[in-house]
Amino acid sequence: MHKRSFTYLLGTQTMSNAADILYIMALVSLVFHETDSIFSSVLVPLLRMGAQMISGFLAPLILARFQLPFILFVSQFGQLAFFAVLLGHLWAAGPEPIWVIVFTLVAAMSFLDGWTTPARNALIPRLASGEGLMRANSLVSVSDQTVQLAGWGLSGVLVAMLGSEKTLLVAGGLYMVAMIFTSLIRDPLEGKVHYLLQPGTRVRGGDVPVFEAGTEPGQGHHDMPPMHLEDTLLGHESESPELPPKRKKEILREGWSLIGASRRLKALIFMDMIDLLGGSVWVGAFTLAFAQQVLHKSEAWWGYINAAYFAGAIGGGIVVLACVKHLQRRLLPAMLAGMAGYGLLTAWYALNTLPPLTLLIVLLMGLPAEMSVVSRRTMMQMSVSVHDLPKVLSAQATLTSLTFCISLLLMGWIADHLGIVNLYLFSAVLTLIAVIYGIFSRRALSMSLSASLEPSSK
Repeated sequence: MHKRSFTYLLGTQTMSNAADILYIMALVSLVFHETDSIFSSVLVPLLRMGAQMISGFLAPLILARFQLPFILFVSQFGQLAFFAVLLGHLWAAGPEPIWVIVFTLVAAMSFLDGWTTPARNALIPRLASGEGLMRANSLVSVSDQTVQLAGWGLSGVLVAMLGSEKTLLVAGGLYMVAMIFTSLIRDPLEGKVHYLLQPGTRVRGGDVPVFEAGTEPGQGHHDMPPMHLEDTLLGHESESPELPPKRKKEILREGWSLIGASRRLKALIFMDMIDLLGGSVWVGAFTLAFAQQVLHKSEAWWGYINAAYFAGAIGGGIVVLACVKHLQRRLLPAMLAGMAGYGLLTAWYALNTLPPLTLLIVLLMGLPAEMSVVSRRTMMQMSVSVHDLPKVLSAQATLTSLTFCISLLLMGWIADHLGIVNLYLFSAVLTLIAVIYGIFSRRALSMSLSASLEPSSK
């Protein structure tokens, strides 16, 4: 494992995620306070999700030309720049900001943020392999869940103590630290020259999977020469030719074509979408409704349930991290067992009416949930060559955003018409359907990269 670069990657994601939580909480609070409109407040997360979905769709055009650390740096730098403009506007406009400008800046930041997840997840297999890959995924997952637990718990306190404006300043400081960490990341496949001096990628095409020992990843051909910063600035088209429209369309389709050609990828992503379709039941509004309507408790229990959920996820991530050697050899059984356990616990949660037991159930969900997520992510990373992985992850990110939006609408309708208990039961059923599909698809899921490819039609 390339420990130094991975540590910087972990640091930049931790700081950036913490900044996102603070900025969303502070901005939603500010928008609601100034407009007294729930609809206006909802626009913030809605715009973020929509912009990230568009960004994920267009990301292959960027991922095909530039180094992954460079993409992460541009994303962090751009978000910091737009955030500074947002702070400047809010300070200059006082109590009457121009909301079109505010929401436009939110969308711009979210668009840049949409590159982050596919770039990060594609970079991890380059920094770690073998047992190190699953260990790295576990560390990233534990970091994400820790930030979620601390961020959502403390952000409300910070907004109450400091006010929205000062909380936004704290978020800006975290974005700055994230950008500094990003500048220190190196991709071991890209050579020794710093990516700011040579942003173009040197990783070519090829069919070598990241988990195959004794081979050099990134072999093959690619029709685009590496691009240097001086060539970009001077406009040397011979070194960095403009992509023709036909080639751009091909690049945008490549990730989807790779998914369509691999039975293993199709099975993994289909399971992911079915599971995610019920995943929005842990959004705050549904948790709050469950606490009030089923447990007959106050809003404080919304916070207790969230805290128990993230604490369980952190504990589960630590257990997965400790059992990497055992789980690495049993990724498929670990994924299916994790999903099955999570689905059964969700059903128990729906049928239970005892508040203390509710917290215990949510706490226990952490281990199976982390087993499922980490195993699925590792299997995805091991199913594609290092060159093609960013394209596949971009397509997956687009599907994830779209599925989550559909899930919010569907789960909202079920909660209104069928009740909050049936909502969680439906979510549990969806997860168990994904498990059953995985059992019937275990042959495809167990295939190697080359074996999982569909035979070409003639």
